[in-house]
Amino acid sequence: MIGKEIIESEPISGAEVKKVLEEFSEENELNYEQNLTLNHLARFKRYSAEDSQEIIEKLQGEFGLRPRVAVHIVDLVPKDLADMRLIFAKEPGKTDKEDMEKILEFLEQYDVEE
Repeated sequence: MIGKEIIESEPISGAEVKKVLEEFSEENELNYEQNLTLNHLARFKRYSAEDSQEIIEKLQGEFGLRPRVAVHIVDLVPKDLADMRLIFAKEPGKTDKEDMEKILEFLEQYDVEE
């Protein structure tokens, strides 16, 4: 790839992507890939963009999670320990069952949009 270099990369939640695409579509026409992405994001339950950002910040601060893991949790909206175990399966450190339960309790404070 001549002339293309990734300077910075930051994971963002699906809710934030959906918000950006919706705002962009108000003034511009979406291309095929953008339209597919927006349709895909509209199908699944997720937190609002504002709640997503707040949850990610708290998961990183209070629970010490990496940004990528925090975004996965927000995007996947885990409902039980089995879901949490799948999210943490490839993480280098082991996460205790108690920590996962605390995260689930924390997530229950937020409403999920349909």
